Amino acid sequence: MADKKVRYLKSIEIDTKEDRYCRFRKKGFKYIDYKDADFLLMLCNPQGKILPRRLTGTSLKYQRKASQAIKKARHLALMPYVADNLH
Repeated sequence: MADKKVRYLKSIEIDTKEDRYCRFRKKGFKYIDYKDADFLLMLCNPQGKILPRRLTGTSLKYQRKASQAIKKARHLALMPYVADNLH
């Protein structure tokens, strides 16, 4: 039993610092575009799940906007609902 290795999912490759900040507020975003699937993939993990605020450092206002944009892009088939390796 001790010989079996525990396998984990790939670590999330996000540029987070000790002091987190909202990248949308810092760059002055007013609107998160649902048609920009490449940008929205940065907010998803390789399985296609939306990353939580505690990992991305996004403020609540922009996390809600981003999640709505991702859901809209999925509905219009611009992004997959489920995937094996997106990145």
